[in-house]
Amino acid sequence: MTDRASTKLYIQHPTEPTIKLVGILEQLEPAKPLEAEVTSSRHKDYLFQRRLAVKLPLDSFRFDFRGNHETGGVWKQGALADDLVDLQAVVDYLKSTYGYVIELLVGHSRGSIVAFRWIATTEDGRKVSAFVNASGRYRMAVQSPAGTVWKEHFAKHGSYTWHVTVARQKIVAKITPEDLQNFYDALIYARALSDRTPGTHTLHLMEDADHNFTGRQDDVVDAIIQWWDLRGAERLRRGSGLLGSRGNYDNK
Repeated sequence: MTDRASTKLYIQHPTEPTIKLVGILEQLEPAKPLEAEVTSSRHKDYLFQRRLAVKLPLDSFRFDFRGNHETGGVWKQGALADDLVDLQAVVDYLKSTYGYVIELLVGHSRGSIVAFRWIATTEDGRKVSAFVNASGRYRMAVQSPAGTVWKEHFAKHGSYTWHVTVARQKIVAKITPEDLQNFYDALIYARALSDRTPGTHTLHLMEDADHNFTGRQDDVVDAIIQWWDLRGAERLRRGSGLLGSRGNYDNK
């Protein structure tokens, strides 16, 4: 296996003259850049990002948003518009300096929300063919009509019986209040994303994992790598696939 070349980059921010976005470029073959993965999160070595970078079979770049870790500036709560500018600046630099084509985007938490927005609203984002969303919050405090119905059943019966189609298979799921808190939003997005044409969506659930996957970060990396390998082998089916893990990786 070829040793990776790891290079720290300082990217001049396009709207903040005193700020440079700091990140790590991991290259399989430095002389032949082609496809790259970009990771967005609180900072470049937060949680599983570094472990993922050394296992993916493509070049990768992970960086710090403004106000985080080694990148200058003031940290701001909910400054998603600023994060979008940072992400675009990174993509522009990788394209113009190295000639990269962005193949995969991986985001965690706030980074996932930013990545989702960037993919949906920019020309560069629309060209990205793969996206990993880890612990992305979707609706925050927003309550949907379906959630209201579920809560009414919780009050009367303690649970709700949900008839749903996943990966073209009809299943019956028993939803409890704990389930609503943990993955209801994920199921909403699974249903919406699986309706795209073309495209696939895979939902991976990790039992007992917290928002930051404490003690489970290798499981996250393994799940992403397995999904990436299935994608490369064209074994992902159109629609929504459901994967789950409990300690060891377990396909379902």
